[in-house]
Amino acid sequence: MPWFAWLLAAAALGAAEFFTLTLVFGLLAGAALVAAVVAGVGVGLLGQLVALGLAAVAGLALVRPVALRAMERSPLTHEGSDALIGKRAEVMQEVTATHGLVKLSGEEWSARALDESHVIPVGALVDVMEIDGATAVVYPRELLP
Repeated sequence: MPWFAWLLAAAALGAAEFFTLTLVFGLLAGAALVAAVVAGVGVGLLGQLVALGLAAVAGLALVRPVALRAMERSPLTHEGSDALIGKRAEVMQEVTATHGLVKLSGEEWSARALDESHVIPVGALVDVMEIDGATAVVYPRELLP
């Protein structure tokens, strides 16, 4: 089989990987590239198929499990506003379900209460439960009266 046929097969498999994101078609595309190199060197069809098979098995058995494990791990550090989730803040202006102001990590943030029935007074300590745009969604650290 000519080397350019293997390149076409690799391109088609690469396109399939782009749409499926399974890591299978991409590894098979890599195996087709190996077969293209073997064909370009002048090895016959049997050698090309053996190279394709060995590269495919190596990729699927060795590379894919490692890549899947790496993708499943959550990042060790949080960046940007995600780093503020779980932090403590102090209420600077009464926080209700629709508006308020808290001091969070030395900065003033607009805030709203997680529980719509809560009205959190000035000076209360709250936990940041989520960040919604530029608004901290907070919950009081202690029960409100």
